[in-house]
Amino acid sequence: MILVFIGPPGAGKGTQAAKLTKRFGIPQIATGDMLRARKAAGTLPQDLAEIMSAGGLLPDSAVVGLIRDRIAEPDCAKGFILDGFPRTKGQAEALDAMLKEIGRDLDRVLFLQVPDTLIVERIVNRRVCVSTGEVFHLMYSPPPPGREVKQRDDDTEEKVRRRLTEYANTFQALRQHYGSLVREVDGTGNIEEVSSRISQAIEA
Repeated sequence: MILVFIGPPGAGKGTQAAKLTKRFGIPQIATGDMLRARKAAGTLPQDLAEIMSAGGLLPDSAVVGLIRDRIAEPDCAKGFILDGFPRTKGQAEALDAMLKEIGRDLDRVLFLQVPDTLIVERIVNRRVCVSTGEVFHLMYSPPPPGREVKQRDDDTEEKVRRRLTEYANTFQALRQHYGSLVREVDGTGNIEEVSSRISQAIEA
């Protein structure tokens, strides 16, 4: 089973991908996390590390190459879940070409649909524990008293709305590119409700 999760920031892609990881026994690959981990470990090529340090975007070919290395590992033999990648039609085409080269095919592309107002509420109120990295929400799951938390730099309302605009500009192109592989899923409601809809979409 090879799945792609696409949706606006804060739609719940990571949460739902983690649940599917347990269900199918396949790894979740979040490219941002993968890149940050490799940079921290010193295994990211120096030129790419410098681009990341400067806040730039890595070339699509470089990211797809790193994904290719990752899915060649034994835990991806039965499949994997790409969380938040691709984000543009160009990335989708590069991913398609790479998968074709290694003889693998996508099974489903899941688009989580969540209204912008709810996305802003989810992200702007998100806080991260300084010591453990645990994520809290000021409205729905506030941190325990005495826990030191901080807001991520990208979680301000201005930056969230900018990211939502960028997502809206690329969504339709990805939707058209993937055609019959796409399943659109209502991402509102509690985690279990969304998970149930995703299961139905995968089996449809």
